[in-house]
Amino acid sequence: MSSNKEYKDYVLEKLQNLKTIKFKPMMGEYLLYVKNILIGGIYDNRLLLKKTKQNSSFALNEAIPYKNAKPMFLVETLDDPSYICNLIQKTYEGLKQKNK
Repeated sequence: MSSNKEYKDYVLEKLQNLKTIKFKPMMGEYLLYVKNILIGGIYDNRLLLKKTKQNSSFALNEAIPYKNAKPMFLVETLDDPSYICNLIQKTYEGLKQKNK
C-alpha cells in the first residue's frame, strides 16, 4: 500500500513552522528530510521517524515502514504541532551528530 497526497499535506500543515523540512516522493511513499538529512518518512499513511537517543525519551511505539526494514518510531499523535516539531528537531539533532 502507498501513502496518499492528502495525508502528506496534512502532516506538512502540522509542520509548517519548520522551514527546513522537505518531502520527496519515493515509490508511493514520502521521505522526510531536514537540512538534507533523512529523518523519516510517511509510509502507508503513517509518520515514522528514525530512532535516535535524542528522540527515545518521547516513548513512541515502533513500527516497520516496509518489509525487511529497521524499526522506526511511529508518531501517532499529530494534533499538537509544537510536539511534532520538537520531536522532529530532536530526531534531526541525533542524526546530525551521527553523521559528523
